[in-house]
Amino acid sequence: MAQIITIVLAGILTENMVLSKFLGICPFLGVSKKTNTAVSMGIAVTLVMLLATAVTFPIQVYLLDPYGLSYLQTIVFILIIAALVQLLEIVLKKYIPPLYTALGVYLPLITTNCAVLGITLLNFTNSRIEGNYAYALFNALGAGLGFMLAMFIFSGVRTRLETSNIPESLKGLPITLVAAAIVSLSFLGFAGLVK
Repeated sequence: MAQIITIVLAGILTENMVLSKFLGICPFLGVSKKTNTAVSMGIAVTLVMLLATAVTFPIQVYLLDPYGLSYLQTIVFILIIAALVQLLEIVLKKYIPPLYTALGVYLPLITTNCAVLGITLLNFTNSRIEGNYAYALFNALGAGLGFMLAMFIFSGVRTRLETSNIPESLKGLPITLVAAAIVSLSFLGFAGLVK
């Protein structure tokens, strides 16, 4: 149980996909203007990370590795992620149209979100996972929750920035990038927390 807690906490805090590994920056910057949309995107990415790990891990272990096809890993994983995102898009469009509309172009971009592909690949290089399917799923859950936390925090920061008196030369993208850097720096304090 302690190993599972460590894996989840590491995914949320010390190995945060956005704020520590700098993966998934496109939706982080693009969908974080409103808290509702940011959290919804975080939930969608978490779901895709879990589903992608649930499908790719057995394919890697039982199909690619035994038959010497590991070199196809990235292509196979991207195809699986694309299919899962397409499925999620169909479900959201049919059952939750306002969320589908709010996520807009960023929903199909989950397919190429490097955080989703990153977690499926990192599951095979992370020493905490040790080839354990359950640990890989908890790692994906932690990474997804970390992604959602980063989106939530940054949406709050961006909300405050809209009402702040910002110098003209920093308005728009420059202040957004400065704020993202400061939020990322705040997560460096967790670096020694989980080993």
